[in-house]
Amino acid sequence: MKTPKISILLVFVLAASLLSAALVQGQENIELQVTWWGSQNRHDRTIQVIEMYEAENPNVDIVFEFANFNDYWTRLNTQAAGQLACIMQQDYAYVAEWANRDLLLPLDPFIESGAIDTTYISDSLLEGGRVNGEVYAISLGTNSQSIILDLDAFEAAGVELPAADWTWADFEEISTQLHDELGIWAIGPGLADVQLWKSLYVGLGENPFTDDGTALGYSDDQPLIDYYNMIVRLQQSGAAPTQEEALEYLDTGPENAPIVSGGSAMQYQWSNQLVAVWVASGEDRNLKLWHLPRSEGGAAENYLKPSQFFSITTSCPHPEEAANFINFFTNDLEANEILLAERGVPISTEVREHLLPLIDAPNVETFDFLSRVEADSSPIFPPDPQGFSDILNNVYTPLFVDPVLYGMIPVEEGVATLRTEAEAILAQNAS
Repeated sequence: MKTPKISILLVFVLAASLLSAALVQGQENIELQVTWWGSQNRHDRTIQVIEMYEAENPNVDIVFEFANFNDYWTRLNTQAAGQLACIMQQDYAYVAEWANRDLLLPLDPFIESGAIDTTYISDSLLEGGRVNGEVYAISLGTNSQSIILDLDAFEAAGVELPAADWTWADFEEISTQLHDELGIWAIGPGLADVQLWKSLYVGLGENPFTDDGTALGYSDDQPLIDYYNMIVRLQQSGAAPTQEEALEYLDTGPENAPIVSGGSAMQYQWSNQLVAVWVASGEDRNLKLWHLPRSEGGAAENYLKPSQFFSITTSCPHPEEAANFINFFTNDLEANEILLAERGVPISTEVREHLLPLIDAPNVETFDFLSRVEADSSPIFPPDPQGFSDILNNVYTPLFVDPVLYGMIPVEEGVATLRTEAEAILAQNAS
């Protein structure tokens, strides 16, 4: 009597299933912790990729947590005294400090072994994560600062779009026109962002800090004084929110920026956040990314920056698996169909080419904007020195920005305080 073919097939299927189960059972069960900051859109996409990775690696359980940018660093700095997540999203501003505190693992061994495949990644895009000659972070996308323009608001106000090389004087004039014609804020909160302080001097051909991180890298405070006097004027005229009004948007994410609801005509934002703003605004919005304004006679204040990185912490018990996840996140084509350049234009040329036919309007705009920035940008400055977090948390905001923009002290006094206190912190790097 012949054995039915279907029975033979079932035997093979059962045997394969048992073998697969045995192999999985034989593997070490691994728990990885992953942490990041960002918008809800980023959270949703990242979680989907984590679930995809877990499905392909059933012995790996990934525990994750996320937060907004400011809460994220408060939490991670507290955790640094004990147990950090295996994989942490890292920022260009902090990567050198964290590496120098021996909190991050060098990734060169994983790159050399091919565990993190850099075949389609140029050396220049690895440079942003290099500290003291070693790679401590893998970029998750290319990014640049921008001013998001609501094209419909400009049209309604009868205001022409600015030139690509507009100045801060042009910005103030356009902001005043938009506010006068529309009765809304011309620009939402963000002009006091610490990154704009640094960009201001990059456009003037200077680095924010000296190469050895022991002092400020510029000597002339007047450009910063002029910039903050402009902010004060815009706040006083109603063209920009006051500090009290801006509190409503503090730590709420880009999807809650006033430009989303039509409360402002422009918004300062990193280019990779356009997706979150656009999605929250609705498909019928007409938004465009624009170069930062620049000082009169200065070069572009834009530079190409790693939007953020993934790093492996020294407290990670499974660094090989962490490297495997970073490689998956960076190079897997299906995973990047989900991520869809939300963190910035992917660093892998293979991934970029794969995504081009798939990306939607905000990503098309982001890819196009970064091409324009690449053609007109200033060189990126070295990673911020050790002590930058101290300056940001204990000097820049509480001793400079808030007292100045709440009208408690003149701009000149605030800028002088910033210099004195920042250089006192940076001088500690000389010892």
